[in-house]
Amino acid sequence: MSRERDHEECLHKLQWATHQLGLDVGEKKLNSIADTIVQTMSGPWRYFHTPEHIFEVGGDEAPLEMLSALFHDLVYVQVDRSVNFNLSYYIAPYIREEGDNLVIRDRRALPDDPMIDLVMDIFGFDPGQPLSPYGGMNEFLSALAGAKILEPFCPLSIIAQVVAIIEATIPFRSKNEKGQSNSDILFERLLKVNEKYEMGLEASEIEETVKHSVRLSNRDVGSFANPSPARFLDNTWSLLPETNHNLKFSTSYTVHQYRIALQKMEGFMTMLDPEKIFHRFKDEPAPGVYEQMVSQACSNMEVGRLYLGSKLFTIAFLEALSMRFGRDIPLSMLMGEMPTEGFAVSVLADFLPDPKNPHKPRNIVEKEVLTLVEVGRLQEFEYDIKNSPLTTYMLKAIGFDEILRLRDLGKDLFTGEITGEDFLAECDPKVVDMVTTGLGKLFDSRKQAVHGIAPAHQKKTA
Repeated sequence: MSRERDHEECLHKLQWATHQLGLDVGEKKLNSIADTIVQTMSGPWRYFHTPEHIFEVGGDEAPLEMLSALFHDLVYVQVDRSVNFNLSYYIAPYIREEGDNLVIRDRRALPDDPMIDLVMDIFGFDPGQPLSPYGGMNEFLSALAGAKILEPFCPLSIIAQVVAIIEATIPFRSKNEKGQSNSDILFERLLKVNEKYEMGLEASEIEETVKHSVRLSNRDVGSFANPSPARFLDNTWSLLPETNHNLKFSTSYTVHQYRIALQKMEGFMTMLDPEKIFHRFKDEPAPGVYEQMVSQACSNMEVGRLYLGSKLFTIAFLEALSMRFGRDIPLSMLMGEMPTEGFAVSVLADFLPDPKNPHKPRNIVEKEVLTLVEVGRLQEFEYDIKNSPLTTYMLKAIGFDEILRLRDLGKDLFTGEITGEDFLAECDPKVVDMVTTGLGKLFDSRKQAVHGIAPAHQKKTA
C-alpha cells in the first residue's frame, strides 16, 4: 500500500472512531494526526509493524480498539533505532537518556502534568524508572505520545481507556505471585485510576475496556494462531529484518549476520510459552475460542521450532565452511544471489544432486517442515527466498534427528567451544563432499560467466 493510500485509510479510521466516540475534532487536526502516524510507521526498517499492521489489529467494530491500535506501535526503539523526531515533542519532557537506556525523569524533573501521571499509573511505572525494551518501553512511550496527541480534544476517561488498551499489548507476560493475569491487574489499576482522577466510569465500563484490550492484544499476536503454519512463518520472517538491519542488504549480509538473526528467533521461539501469548479476561474470549487459539499456537510453534532449528543447522554448516577462507563472507557468495527478474544467476542448489534413498518425514510436523523448506513459505521477501534448497537437501540426506543433533553442536561452534573443522568432522563426510563440490562448481560457473560462457545448467534449461 502506498504512503498516500495509507494516509487515506488512517484518516478514514480516525474520522470514524472519533465520530463514534462523540469527539469534536477538525479535519485539519485529523489530517495532521494521520500524517504523524503513517510517517512514523513507514520508516526504512519497518517490515511488520507498519500501517497495514495497525489497520488490521484495530478491527472495524469498536472505536476504542481502532483508536488504540492506531497509536499502539508508534514507538519501536529497537526497530527505528530511536524515537521518531515527530514524536519527540510529545515524549522528551518526560524521558531522558542515560547511556544507552531511556529513563522516566525523576519526580522533581517531571512537568506538573496529569497526563504523564495517568500513563504511569495505568502501566504501573514510577518516576526515575529505567525503561526496558522487553518490559513495556515501546508500549509506554507509544501510549504517552498517543495521550498527548489526544489531550486537546479528548476527555480524560477516553484517554485512560486508550492507554489501558495499549498497555495490554505488552506481550508474553506471566501471572503474578497472586495468580493474577495482566488483564486482572489492568482491571484493578483502572479502578484506582478512575477514582483518583474522578473520571466517572462505571465498573461495567472498566470491565468492558479490559475486554477491548484483550480483543486488540490478541489480534496483535494473532499470527500465532493462524491455521496456516506457512502464514505464521511469513509473519516471523517479516520480523527478522526489523531488528537485524543488515538483512536489508540482500547481496552483502554475511553468513554470520544471517545466523545471528536465525539464532535469536530460534532461541525466542524455543523459550516462549504458548500459554503466555494470548490474553483472557472473564468471558473474553469464550473458553472454546481461547483453547483453540492456544492449541493452534502450540502447533505452529512446534513447526516453527523444527523449521528454524533445521535452518540454523544449515547456516552453521555454511559458517563452518566459510571459516576456511574468511570470517565475514557474504551469504550470497556461498548460496548465490537472490533471483532477479530478467537476470539468470547460478546458485548452489543448481549443483547439488538429489540424495539417494532420501529420508522421509515420520510425522505431520516433519512433513510440514519439509514442505516449507522445499516448496517455501507463502511470501517472498526482498532479503530472502521463500524456500530453502540447501536445508531441503540436508533434511533428505541425513534426516531430522541428525539435523537436530548437529544444530545443538552448532551452538558450541557459535560460542567458540569447537572450531569449524571440529563441526564439519561431525557431519556426514559424503554430505560435506557434495556441498563443497557444489560450491566449487558454483565458483567455476562465475569464472565462466566472466568469460561470457553460459553455465551448463543454464544451457539445458534455455
